[in-house]
Amino acid sequence: MQELKLTGMLNALDASLDEALREELSPTDLLAELLQAESDWRHERLISRRISSAKFKTKPTLEDFDFAAKRSITKARVKELYKLDWLKQGRAVLITGPTGVGKTFMSQALGHHACHHKHTVLFMTFSDYLEHLSIARSSSTYLKFRQKMSKPDLLILDDFGLRKLNGSEAHDFNDLLKERGGSKSVMITTQLPVDHWSEVIEDPVIADTIIDQLIHTAVKINFTKKDESYRKVSGKNLTKLEA
Repeated sequence: MQELKLTGMLNALDASLDEALREELSPTDLLAELLQAESDWRHERLISRRISSAKFKTKPTLEDFDFAAKRSITKARVKELYKLDWLKQGRAVLITGPTGVGKTFMSQALGHHACHHKHTVLFMTFSDYLEHLSIARSSSTYLKFRQKMSKPDLLILDDFGLRKLNGSEAHDFNDLLKERGGSKSVMITTQLPVDHWSEVIEDPVIADTIIDQLIHTAVKINFTKKDESYRKVSGKNLTKLEA
């Protein structure tokens, strides 16, 4: 088993042999149990690799989302998103709302869930995306960077709109959306409603093109000002745990 790198089977061997003797399992049942252990181990290892490659800032899950707080998103809506139909269809997802209400949490939780369902994910703040884009352009590695952005099943860009995009940045962002559109999902979190994106995109033609790509077909999740601050709720829960 060790030479064949059947690690899951090897890890389960002693316990499975004990159970086989105790329960008088047949050789076939024992073999089935060991093979299942190997399958489970490989599955968990692949999930761990996908989560590691995604570069999440944290690793929240949708089960951790606090519905006890005042939310404009319902459990039914979350369950619908949980099915990942939007990801299978290659649709964009826009998560909008004021700061601190759970946009980043929701994006990473959905990304984490996607990793558990055989999808590759990459999480990146929009500021980091622009910084890496600038470095790629100046070092003649743009094509390699663009391939990195195009490869995952789900690309999450967090906090769009913190600064204006110049003409070149807007053009590159538009190309990225076109390349991924219809086949691979882009998830964007932002405080800025999509119909106001022209305020942070210098080129009005490119701005209209980007908005048009997203506003009609994207899945929209909108947190409102009435939503209780997610950071405030998390702080309350932390205080309870510390107490």
